[in-house]
Amino acid sequence: MGTRKARERQEDLWYGGELPTAPGHPFYKRLNEVLDSAKFDPFCEAKCASFYHNKLGRPSLPPGQYFRVMMIGFFEGLDSERGIAWRLADSLTLRQFLSIGLDEKTPDHVTISRTRRLIDGETHQEIFSWVLQRLAQSGLIKGKTIGVDSTTLEANAAMKSIVRRDTGESYMAYLKRLAEAEGIEAKDAAALLRMDRKRKKKTSNEDWKNQSDEEAEITKLKDGRTAFAYKAENAVDMETGAIVAVTTHSGAAADTTTVQETVIEAGIAVAGLIAEPTPEGKCEMHPEGVQEVVADKGYHSNDVMVGLAEMEVRTYIAEPDRGARNWDGKEAEKKAVYGNRRRIQGERGKRLERQRGERIERNFAHQFDSGGLDRLYVRGLENVHKKFLIQAAACNLALLLRSRYGTASPERLMTGLARSF
Repeated sequence: MGTRKARERQEDLWYGGELPTAPGHPFYKRLNEVLDSAKFDPFCEAKCASFYHNKLGRPSLPPGQYFRVMMIGFFEGLDSERGIAWRLADSLTLRQFLSIGLDEKTPDHVTISRTRRLIDGETHQEIFSWVLQRLAQSGLIKGKTIGVDSTTLEANAAMKSIVRRDTGESYMAYLKRLAEAEGIEAKDAAALLRMDRKRKKKTSNEDWKNQSDEEAEITKLKDGRTAFAYKAENAVDMETGAIVAVTTHSGAAADTTTVQETVIEAGIAVAGLIAEPTPEGKCEMHPEGVQEVVADKGYHSNDVMVGLAEMEVRTYIAEPDRGARNWDGKEAEKKAVYGNRRRIQGERGKRLERQRGERIERNFAHQFDSGGLDRLYVRGLENVHKKFLIQAAACNLALLLRSRYGTASPERLMTGLARSF
């Protein structure tokens, strides 16, 4: 396994003016200072040692370097590993950030992709938790109140490539079979399309899948298009904006079926950070862990209300207008729903609902819009989850850098420096 220490070497004895140099980006210098001071590379190498052989195989991408490469996708707004590889090959600043010499090749997209597949999801989760620990030590996680929200991202799978789950035939082959059964000329493309427009419920996840990515599901995206997609769900600290948990699901999974898993993940993460002291020796985390959950009306259902109540978590979930309700034989559901309704109508509930846009929606904008992950170029639920975890870890590092230096992205830092002159 390649390590950062093994890659250190004495500089060549060349006159400095003969070699191309760059002053280095101050943002990436500060980011490396944060990572190096917390011994990020030794931690990554210890966690990834089982995935590498000491001697055999081609020269590997060191673990610390790999996770930095993946974070560059967030900081540079790049959505694919191919785009990241091109950017690395073109930038002296990123060479310095990754400690790659001028006479060394930058990792290509095949090496990056191979390393991602090699390192399992649990290790990516540990890297995410390592960043959370740094936030807790800086007092940037409180843990009492979390907000939950989700978004869907288009998968790397085309609707034109769908096939039947039972027979394996393509959509056009299926249409031709239906046309022949109804006595319609199967070779007439126009007649096939007319017949297809009249049919109800043309595609469903129970009947259709994509050959390239069977775990992606057909769903309606935010912009109204129907496509294969995955769903990312975040649990965010409502006091600081830190992402404390990330869960990944197929695109058609309903919010009401995934929220409890996300809350449990957030509770586990917060519980593991309660004893983390700040440099002043104080523990900023709430001693009882997660106590409150804030969410929009898409998460409201009887089962969710009862489930979270059984977890002894207070809910502040917006309630849709369902009209008069029949509560006969549903005392537990009635108590949970009425308790939530009473809380969201209070001053604290209204304040938390107003903060959802600032704390949760802004994080999604950072991760998936300015962070460049508005479309997926990896396949399979595990690979998608790895991408989301490192994207969220980079977003949390940006929060840490903002608290220390006032800037959270290379572009914002350079804009601020330019205005000072």
